[in-house]
Amino acid sequence: MQTKDVAQFAEKIRQNIAKVIIGKQDVIQILLAALIAKGHVLLEDVPGTGKTVLARSLAKSVDCNFARIQFTPDLMPSDITGISVYQPATGEFAFRAGPVFTNILLADEINRATPRTQSALLECMEERQVTDSGVTRTLDAPFLVIATQNPVEIQGTFALPEAQLDRFIVRLHMGYPTGKESVSILSRFLADDPIATLQAVVTRDELIEAQSMCPRVTVSEPVLGYIAALCEKTRAFEQVQLGVSPRGMLALMRASQALALICGRDFVTPDDIKALAIPVLTHRVIVRGMYGKGGMAQEIIQETLKSVPVPTEEPRR
Repeated sequence: MQTKDVAQFAEKIRQNIAKVIIGKQDVIQILLAALIAKGHVLLEDVPGTGKTVLARSLAKSVDCNFARIQFTPDLMPSDITGISVYQPATGEFAFRAGPVFTNILLADEINRATPRTQSALLECMEERQVTDSGVTRTLDAPFLVIATQNPVEIQGTFALPEAQLDRFIVRLHMGYPTGKESVSILSRFLADDPIATLQAVVTRDELIEAQSMCPRVTVSEPVLGYIAALCEKTRAFEQVQLGVSPRGMLALMRASQALALICGRDFVTPDDIKALAIPVLTHRVIVRGMYGKGGMAQEIIQETLKSVPVPTEEPRR
């Protein structure tokens, strides 16, 4: 697979999702970049804006196994990862795999589960494995978690800790549609639900091959310096308690490589970094006294982008 093939691969998925989702091309673009970068995605917005529909549309566009978990306060860690069950006939324990043993996992309303249950996803997301009774089981590739949460309704919810937020390569917001888009949504869903007939347009092997291309994308020294300077600057603000960590810095680099790929390039530009800075970095910045409030953190990232000089490079020939 070549660079142009990855761009065509992404375009197939984008066009397929567009059969269900009206507009939101910028959100879909970054979602696809996260997919190619092997990163997990947090979709955060008010109810009814299409978070779950977008996740299901992506899952149906790729010929992979898909599972959905509806997170609730009574959900247990074993309901996610699986559990060893005693078998009287053999006198041994047999492992029953949980829904996490899939390729694309939709964790719906993840902040409604208790911290104990939320933490069950940490090993799965970071190490792509599950350990039960001392036995480690590797999750099949590809493995992508798309989690949704409602940031407005906080009664009966448990805010994700910083350690788990940091495992999501991007946090995206759907937003409300425009008036014209709203009419198109009504027309599209007038007679039937288009997601019910959505078919896969790419295979699992194609996705794995596209993901393998990501580390080969060139990131020049000036662009690497730009990434490092942006992340370092987020720690310099007086009101910031926690700035972007090295993990966040690596996430920005990997996401920018994936974005370059789906744009048909084998090199990263400063514009890729600027396009991804807010979705990749905002949830990694903790402002004093504002935990869980993304508005101030986003302002910090915007100010960082304005204050850090953008590198200039010689045109590629």
